[in-house]
Amino acid sequence: MSGYLSVRNLTVALQTGEPILRSVSLNVAAGQVHGLVGESGAGKSMIGKAVLGTLPRALHVISGEIWLDGVDLLKLSPAARRKQIGATAALIPQDPLTALNPSKRIGPQITRRLVDILGWSKQNAQARALELLDEVHIPNPERVMRSYPHELSGGMRQRILIASAFAAEPKLIIADEPTTALDVTVQKQILRLIAEMQSHHGTALLFVTHDLGVVSKVCDSLSVLYAGKVLEEARMHRFFMHPVHPYSAALLAATPTYTNPIDSLLPVSETVIEAVEQEVLEHDIRASR
Repeated sequence: MSGYLSVRNLTVALQTGEPILRSVSLNVAAGQVHGLVGESGAGKSMIGKAVLGTLPRALHVISGEIWLDGVDLLKLSPAARRKQIGATAALIPQDPLTALNPSKRIGPQITRRLVDILGWSKQNAQARALELLDEVHIPNPERVMRSYPHELSGGMRQRILIASAFAAEPKLIIADEPTTALDVTVQKQILRLIAEMQSHHGTALLFVTHDLGVVSKVCDSLSVLYAGKVLEEARMHRFFMHPVHPYSAALLAATPTYTNPIDSLLPVSETVIEAVEQEVLEHDIRASR
């Protein structure tokens, strides 16, 4: 076991036995940012849900280990696991509008975790919330604390979710495509903010995205997934200079460039997809023996 978060040979399947995650292994060191990259349905978000214990009921862990802060979460009771995760990990979800309760003001939504899970006094939790809103560059935090989610812009709502994630100083944050619901200009601001907060707090960050451009800006390392299988894990510089797996190279080739926008787009070829699907099939055959 190495790294603050260490996932080892994690297999998650449907009740029918069909695998969703296939022997996934990855490490996120303290203070580092690790990206999970792949197309829709590759299993990126499922890894985060497995770590946080929020997998859909139709899915269950078949085998593997999930070590967080030196503890194998899968060996804990449900209550002990919730306590361990609540004290050490947090989530920045994808859609701030659905993640925030529309019927409650912002203040209690930030302070609830501090009060209910960590036992802070309401006064101290409110002071911490105001401090965090200022840290994520929200003007007039007192007014925002009294506001409802629908009264704020998408960018402000996402900043609030970032503030909430960092509220209890977690050692691990999972960011599940946190810029997908935002326009391009706001995306850039939010990415800069997440990088700034992560660096300032020294938090380990697992960053889920389908955008290689985003990964290049915020991550130290990455894992490339296809159909729930990690095809390649690498440091950022090495990956962009010399991708090892043919699928990784095809993804990079398919990424539009701004230096020469008139170049034709290069979709991932059927030959590469067929080879990857064969690799996945062979993995499943070996695993079933």
